[in-house]
Amino acid sequence: MDIGICIASHIGDIDYAVRAEELGFSSLWFADSQMIWSDCYATLALAADRTSRIRLGTGIAVSGTRPAPVTAASIATINALAPGRTFLGVGAGNTAMRIMGRKPQSIARFDRFLAELKPLLKGEESVVELDGLVKPIRHIMPDKGFVNFEDPIPLYVSGFGPKSLALAGKHGDGAIFGWPPVQSVLERFLRMTEAGMAEGSPPPISSAYRTTALTTVTLLDPGETIDSPRVKAECGAMAMAGLHYAYDGWRQLNQPPPRAAEPIWDDYVAMIEAIPEDRRHQRIHAGHNCWVLPEEEKFVTPELITNTCLVGTLDHVCERLHQYKEAGLDEIMILPAFDPRYQVVERVGRELIPALKSA
Repeated sequence: MDIGICIASHIGDIDYAVRAEELGFSSLWFADSQMIWSDCYATLALAADRTSRIRLGTGIAVSGTRPAPVTAASIATINALAPGRTFLGVGAGNTAMRIMGRKPQSIARFDRFLAELKPLLKGEESVVELDGLVKPIRHIMPDKGFVNFEDPIPLYVSGFGPKSLALAGKHGDGAIFGWPPVQSVLERFLRMTEAGMAEGSPPPISSAYRTTALTTVTLLDPGETIDSPRVKAECGAMAMAGLHYAYDGWRQLNQPPPRAAEPIWDDYVAMIEAIPEDRRHQRIHAGHNCWVLPEEEKFVTPELITNTCLVGTLDHVCERLHQYKEAGLDEIMILPAFDPRYQVVERVGRELIPALKSA
């Protein structure tokens, strides 16, 4: 099982990427959300210049904010700096779209975006729709050093449900799951991905196809419990991001809240809906995957943490990850809260990664 890091892109914190490489992490996934963080491609460029081995890519690039030709040229520029270790993770958009008051891109449009993107990632011509016009488009100077299409750029597609994960199977070289750390959920997501690979009874996911899940990890000290202040500090932002996502699904798609959120749901909804509707989209994801706002601290329950994060002793976490590996998961990428991020990756790098390699 590989361990990567999802990074809240910060133009002034490239040392974090450098340290991850030193600690033996497998990959760095730079998040793309233009109204929260620094630009992911600018931070990727700096990280590519200061690292030499670790795999680098987007985690995830958002299809609704950049057309396929722009996305292809952006990641191919990074591939010129980090040849052979660059990948592209792409999705229909959560915060990047919703913080602008928009829904993620529709499944039909996301399907078309991925079909447009795949040839462009190889430097080939693609038929692309822009502003209602359909034109053949290709990079016309790919051999002058501006970009690199010679070294392959794997395409990993993010999904949360059967339709988007089917697109990951249809178009991707791999799939990205945002999943509660429960094996049954992982297995269901894998089946959804396989469904996009072929008509009728799909073949099992091959060894060449790569699967990655987003979570975070906290290793418990002897006698420490999941309700300790340290666990809350390290996992609270991930737990709250799950609640933010659930609220958007509830208000936009009529999805029921997760069971772990039921005891706090009414109070949380009342707090959010006290914000005027025309500004509410700016408030829902405040602190997203970085900090827990003071007024949201009371919502970070042990149940919510368990539903979104992987917490346990070293032996327990290793056992869970081995089970996920046997089920078909290749990698997890961890996204710790911002302030304790260094201490989290130090401990994971010094304890968990060596333990997994020695098992």
